[in-house]
Amino acid sequence: MTAAPRLVGPDEAVPPPDHPPDETPAGHRRKLTLTAASGVRLRAVRWLWDGRLPLGSLALLGGREGIGKSTAAYTLAADLTRGQLDGHHKGNPRAVVVCATEDSWGHTIAPRLLAAGADLDQVFRVDVTTSEGIAGGLSLPADVTALEREIRAVGAALLLLDPLMSRLDAALDTHKDSEVRQALEPLTALADRTGATVLGLIHVNKGRTSDPLSSLMGSRAFAAVARSVLYVIADQDDPGLRLLGLAKNNLGRGDLPTLRFRIESAHVADTPEGAVWTGRLTWSGEDPRSLAAVLEDSHDTSDNRTATTDAGAWLLGYLADNGGTAPSADIKTAGAKNGHSYDALKRARTRNGIQSTNVGFPRSTYWSLPGTQTGDTP
Repeated sequence: MTAAPRLVGPDEAVPPPDHPPDETPAGHRRKLTLTAASGVRLRAVRWLWDGRLPLGSLALLGGREGIGKSTAAYTLAADLTRGQLDGHHKGNPRAVVVCATEDSWGHTIAPRLLAAGADLDQVFRVDVTTSEGIAGGLSLPADVTALEREIRAVGAALLLLDPLMSRLDAALDTHKDSEVRQALEPLTALADRTGATVLGLIHVNKGRTSDPLSSLMGSRAFAAVARSVLYVIADQDDPGLRLLGLAKNNLGRGDLPTLRFRIESAHVADTPEGAVWTGRLTWSGEDPRSLAAVLEDSHDTSDNRTATTDAGAWLLGYLADNGGTAPSADIKTAGAKNGHSYDALKRARTRNGIQSTNVGFPRSTYWSLPGTQTGDTP
């Protein structure tokens, strides 16, 4: 008869289980080490660009082709070379390493940098030559070690990959998570070791979604591995206005304001072949809308946009007349009497940055103008 197992008391240590012998060949064994969390040194996050681009991490900048994401990236790079970028290196000019394949350096990239005021002596182009002396393109993860060596040699604080997807080994399937991670994880390790920010530009698909991360081309691993994802989109009501916001920020605040900018023509040089013109980014303040709201608005039909605009004008006036805040149920009823559907009112709320807050018990939902207090929120 088998004896019943002895019960372990609440203050007794649980005996270790019986493990089968390790039959792994000696040359293939790996040792696992456990470290208590109490032994981990805490580290404050440092930012290349305050609150938006962390140092020593992989970040993405997404947006449709021609939307202005490259111009935005080169503007940030130019500010960094002059020590003018708000962040850890403010007041300390730093080098930038650029690997770009879709645009010409002479026709596009150097003029953009000049227009943004970059110190061109601090910007370095990546060229690759094989052992046979044949020119080739940077390939990840194969070139990570050599890339790290060059980043350290010039003391670069930013590695710009324009676009990122073109730099992945051609044998990797960019729609498979495991294969994308094979390239990105060594790149994140490079960023951590050097302290440089790796910023990869990435195109987006044309699907209808209000989730900016879902719109990035390729595998979801791109967004999953990146610690920060910036996103550029055009304003539907003002096609010349661009909006740059945070779609993801693992290491900092996710509620930073969306930034507005425009791209204007700039004459940067005269050459024997003629004048050199390019685009220059000009910042124009903040926008109250979130990226999700702008994306949702971009998919509206013209009729919906008109209805949303009309509902927004009414809603702002209604809230102002009621001290800046009102129950959503009252808004729905009053809006209907004035010809505004609840869907149009909700779109207008999002577009105009109107807050929705649950108050009291049982809970009541209030809509409020930005900065308006609605009382204690449980």
